[in-house]
Amino acid sequence: MYAVREGLVRISVTDGRAKTANLRRDPRASLYVSRPDGWAYLVLEGDAELTGVAEAVDDAVVDELVELYRSLQGEHPDWDEYRRAMVADCRLIVRLGPKHAFGMWPEG
Repeated sequence: MYAVREGLVRISVTDGRAKTANLRRDPRASLYVSRPDGWAYLVLEGDAELTGVAEAVDDAVVDELVELYRSLQGEHPDWDEYRRAMVADCRLIVRLGPKHAFGMWPEG
């Protein structure tokens, strides 16, 4: 899942995964978004910036993860548990600054 704020696409990812390692090595990224019926899509391309890894329940990364969750899901039933899970999962945020967009959106 992703959210857009101030021209940046924000995505929660886990440290230690191939996606994260690849973005550290080469920040060029694309995001593919499609309509549920598959007949329309959008691709955003740009450079990704990675935050640090969540290290403490009260650090800036976890605060941003909370903000991202709220923008997508609303309120969490247990924010303390959520914050602990973000640290335990070694979560971070990818911020994608789109530079190019293309896609297909048929009429009708």
